[in-house]
Amino acid sequence: MSLFAALRRVRAYGGHFLLLAVLTLVTALLITGVPRVADRLTGQGLREYMASQPVARRDLTYAAPDSPLRGISGNAATVRAGELNSLEERMPPAVRDAVGERWYTARTAFGRLSGGDVRPEQGLLDLSLRVMAGIQDAATLVEGRWPQAGVTADKSVEFALADTVAGPLGLHVGSRFRIAILDQNNNPLVTRKLVLVGVFKPADPHDGIWDELPSLLRLTEPEGDGKPYLLVGVTTSPGFTAMASVGWPVGFSWRYRVSPERVDPDRLTAMVDGLAVMDRSRPAGLSFNQGVDIPLRRFAESLAAARTLLAVIAAGLLATLAGLTLLAARLAARRRRAEYRLLRARGGSTGAVLRRGLTESVLVLPLAAAAGWLLGGLLPGDEADPRWVVLAAVLVTLLPPVTALTAGRGDGGRADLTHARATAVRLTVEVTVLGVAVLGAFLLRRRGLTLDGTVDPLLVSVPVLLAVAAALLALRAYPWPVRLLSRAAARARGSVAFLGTARAGRASTTGPLVVVVLAIATAAFCGVVAAGIETGRDRAAARAVPGDVLVKGERFAPDTTGELAALPGVRAVAPLLVVPGERPYADEAGHFGGVGETRILLVDGARFAEVARAAGVPVSVPDALRATGDPGTPLPALVSPALAEEFADVGLADRDGRRPAWLDVQGNRLPVRTAGTVDQFPLVDGNVSRFVVLPWPEQPADAPHPLAPTGFVLAGDGVDPAGVATVVEKGQRRYQRSGGFTGVDRPRQPEVLTRAAVRADLGGSGVNGLLVFGFAIGAAGGGVLGLLALAFAVLAEARSRGQVLSRLRTMGLSRGQWRGLLLVELAPLVLASVLTGAVVGALLPALLTPVLGLPAFTGGVAVPVRFEPGLVAGVLGLAVLALGFAVAVEALNNRRMRLGEVLRLGEES
Repeated sequence: MSLFAALRRVRAYGGHFLLLAVLTLVTALLITGVPRVADRLTGQGLREYMASQPVARRDLTYAAPDSPLRGISGNAATVRAGELNSLEERMPPAVRDAVGERWYTARTAFGRLSGGDVRPEQGLLDLSLRVMAGIQDAATLVEGRWPQAGVTADKSVEFALADTVAGPLGLHVGSRFRIAILDQNNNPLVTRKLVLVGVFKPADPHDGIWDELPSLLRLTEPEGDGKPYLLVGVTTSPGFTAMASVGWPVGFSWRYRVSPERVDPDRLTAMVDGLAVMDRSRPAGLSFNQGVDIPLRRFAESLAAARTLLAVIAAGLLATLAGLTLLAARLAARRRRAEYRLLRARGGSTGAVLRRGLTESVLVLPLAAAAGWLLGGLLPGDEADPRWVVLAAVLVTLLPPVTALTAGRGDGGRADLTHARATAVRLTVEVTVLGVAVLGAFLLRRRGLTLDGTVDPLLVSVPVLLAVAAALLALRAYPWPVRLLSRAAARARGSVAFLGTARAGRASTTGPLVVVVLAIATAAFCGVVAAGIETGRDRAAARAVPGDVLVKGERFAPDTTGELAALPGVRAVAPLLVVPGERPYADEAGHFGGVGETRILLVDGARFAEVARAAGVPVSVPDALRATGDPGTPLPALVSPALAEEFADVGLADRDGRRPAWLDVQGNRLPVRTAGTVDQFPLVDGNVSRFVVLPWPEQPADAPHPLAPTGFVLAGDGVDPAGVATVVEKGQRRYQRSGGFTGVDRPRQPEVLTRAAVRADLGGSGVNGLLVFGFAIGAAGGGVLGLLALAFAVLAEARSRGQVLSRLRTMGLSRGQWRGLLLVELAPLVLASVLTGAVVGALLPALLTPVLGLPAFTGGVAVPVRFEPGLVAGVLGLAVLALGFAVAVEALNNRRMRLGEVLRLGEES
């Protein structure tokens, strides 16, 4: 067999080889391109995610506490500067490689300023001096000069201040001060003279050099009544040494910033482990502070779940392509059945048939695989492993000669009658596939998800097996109702319905429909999971902010509620009171009740329900929370299951209120009884296992401890968060000035959150681009490949249908009746495959949700799995499109075959 003869056969059957080549190219492109794009999207998402983190979650800081130096020799500021390199060299490689910028700082302890331009009405001022490398390059002088000699002739230490600090205090160049370390009685222990020689402003306020706390660029407000303002200045190494030489406490810090561009997604686990090692093995006398591991852990968890989803989707697409390739090879071998039979009749051996088929496929398919690999290499991303492409090319190349061996077998009779009764081999295969699919699903749910960063073979194979098993069951079941319809059509007038249903009930096309079910199941799986994630994110945002705007703070004046309601756009306001941790008491006297710390939430049930309704948030407010009454009677409470169990163990908070539990809320002892249990409630974090939700109790006007809200939830369109922040800050200050404020520390700044911002943060996580990419290729690829598989299903029976139609046309069948006959015959086949695939795709997420890790995309909220109305409409539209596509393919094929010639030439034409 010569090479030229093989080329002539390839050219003669060019359509079949072209189809195989296209499928091979697409398979190689998928194997090569998807990992490259996924790696690029992962790296891009990680960089954006890390860049959006606050600096506290990107910095690694070593610090030596403030203490006097002993035995100072030389320049005290440079004594420990060399540790900036040595500490970095001690870092694990994964952490060291991710470090971008780094800074060394020598600082003095805060001392009290006096004299000069310090006025009593300014309040108390404490100053710390720093020596920082690169400060002069990061700032420009506004007035004066930079500290140079460090110490003037009169032993005054030179320093400079930022204009945002010197301006509000009214300080100017030439101002002289005294600074002192004070004892508990405000007596000076160590003093030093200072002179302000320069005022500067930052070239870029967002430069990392300014991120050290307390900030160089602003005054730090007092932490409580009678506390000082904190300001930081800049000096030189001689000035720092002069301060240290008199016994002034000094400290040092070495700060390293993780660069988002240097973080490798494949080394996240190594980085997290390395950070833990750094914390355990820090040098003696140094503290280590970092928050980098928090975003890294979150991203790693989301990335593992995203890669798992992508692997499941890719497995479905690859299995579909494998099925289509097998169908194309079988179709090509079926068209050449007479050729292979003649070859066998002339004495050709099995080896001869294999050599003929292998020679032809080697000329085409490896080149197609190479073209797919090259096209995939053009996509941005890291280099993919070519071994999988080589394996796919070898398998596809061997497929045509293997299918050629079976093409010459059989008697060539009617396939629909030959396969009407299943053979023992087929039944064995179907039962085996069904059993393996069920067993795999059971084992997968028992074992759970493995998060070791590798592809889980069991997880990616179970969805494919379940789709194939469901397809086999559907193909077994769907002919029976079609045959019943055929019997009913036999008694009706007209032949179109009877002939169409009769042929549909005897259809023997199995392989193409299994591939259709697999493709549609993959597309439906993507749609259902994507819709579930979006719904889960909406629920997570509504749980965090059960309105349009949420205010968190400490205590606000009671009239703040009315001021918020008067803001433009606000339709409803509900006050909240949160006690983060409180131990329930056994009685009003305050005896320990035997229950652990519990989070307490008080809500005005009626207002809370009004806010949720106005904001369109699906929050259910039980009647128990709408009740109000005398706080002397037990209040109805919604408690978590864990807390209800503990209450039952100690005999507290019974439902009839005979032995209530007592809670201390802002000095008020409130008795409570269990009115119901809830697994979760808005405004309560999912990781809180003990919580109780109470209605807002009525209090007399002269109550000694009136309840003050600690937050608010608002509903309204176009509410300005800045306006809300202004109102609540004033309300918090009013409460501080009232007689009810007894705290000594300054309350934290109120926090204003919008539900839209929380939802956007959930939707903009680092792996969101990877998820969108996976769902897009899964839905689009599944739909397109499903239509292609339907075309194979139609072409598989096209010849027998052509013979029937050609006979019926000679007997007077009109063109319209011919189209109707095609529609009736193809409709059951198309609808059964599309609907089965859609049902399987909808059930797979429900089966696999416990092992897919989907809550990683929704902030820990469970992902609901249901077939949304839009998805139902999409499936029905796809079924109609598939039916029209199938009829169009049949019509085009009939025109190409020329039905008259089919009738004249016979079965094997």
